[in-house]
Amino acid sequence: MNQKKTNKKKKNKDNLQKNLPKIFLIILTITLIASISSYMFLSDKKEEPIKVEEPQTKISENESATTDELKSFDEKKTEEDLEQPTKDDLHNKFEEYTNELDKDFIDKNDNEELNEKIVKKLEEIKEEKKKEQVKTEILPTDIAPKIEKEKKEVKDEIKKSPSTYNDKDYISPKKDSYVFDNKSKPKIAIILDDVSTTAEKEKILNIGYKITMAFLPPTKGHPNSAKIALDLPFYMIHFPMQASSAFKGAEEFTLHVGDSYEKIEKRVAQLREWYPNAIYTNNHTGSVFTENEEAMDRLLKALKKYNFIFVDSRTSAKSVAKKYALKYDMPYIVRNTFIDNDRSYGAIQSQLKKSIEIAKKTGYAIAIGHPHDITIKVLRESKHLLKDVEPIYVNQLPYLK
Repeated sequence: MNQKKTNKKKKNKDNLQKNLPKIFLIILTITLIASISSYMFLSDKKEEPIKVEEPQTKISENESATTDELKSFDEKKTEEDLEQPTKDDLHNKFEEYTNELDKDFIDKNDNEELNEKIVKKLEEIKEEKKKEQVKTEILPTDIAPKIEKEKKEVKDEIKKSPSTYNDKDYISPKKDSYVFDNKSKPKIAIILDDVSTTAEKEKILNIGYKITMAFLPPTKGHPNSAKIALDLPFYMIHFPMQASSAFKGAEEFTLHVGDSYEKIEKRVAQLREWYPNAIYTNNHTGSVFTENEEAMDRLLKALKKYNFIFVDSRTSAKSVAKKYALKYDMPYIVRNTFIDNDRSYGAIQSQLKKSIEIAKKTGYAIAIGHPHDITIKVLRESKHLLKDVEPIYVNQLPYLK
């Protein structure tokens, strides 16, 4: 019995050993089929795109502060005005924007212009002489008398030629005779236009050195702009005048080229009543008005009557302010630079540096800006740039003494 069981176990064992390769082959086949099926299934399945959430931009404290600095004073400007404008948009804001505002300007007196013409003419004569000289060399002692003679002839010829200012009354002796003494400190007068609120006034006073404020005359939009100026040691009037047709932000009671002398005089008389201590006034906008002969003649005549002096903001290269200032025996005062056409910190500071360089060259400079927060910030933080110049009010210009 036991022998039979033993034989049966042995037989089963032998059968298992014989079938083991077959079993292994079957398992391997099944595994391979499963792998192939899985691969085909996965390859047919489309991958879903990975969603990447864009990180939210965080505004740093510095960026937030800069944004706040670019906001205009809430007593005067609307939310639209607080945005950094492009040059194309500026003519729709408080200031008329012309190409002239981007240009620096240095006024030259009649003597300087005459000397430049003489030098140019002499250079032309010298060139002609060089062409004429073939072999003969003229000694320097022979040249000098001839040059002096030619210089006198050229000067006489230029003086005889028609001039815009040929009337003897068209002379500004103080300015034309002013000579910068390199030993004295150059002067810089910074004017901030469009002032009309107490908030603006206080911020300007906190800049820390002399700034000339130019106040817009009272209107419904800023009724107290005359009252708040009265306790200042010095200020100007920012007189609204006709701009180009592209400008849409004209002030109330803006002067126009077609206004009669009586209308202009009445307006000037009103300014005298509002601002009893003011002497100086400059144009707010006014590119069209300041280049019109008849209009400027009427205006300067009225200003003279009420003891005002005109300061040319020079919003137009064709301004005739000089001609009529001289006609009515006023000193001709004109700005040299605008400092905040580009309302960025670096651009404003760069324009301020240009003004300083002009002052160092000529003895004085007039820079015009506006009471934007960013402009005030730059002026307040640029005191170190003014170490070689003296900030003054407009009435302290050296040639006015």
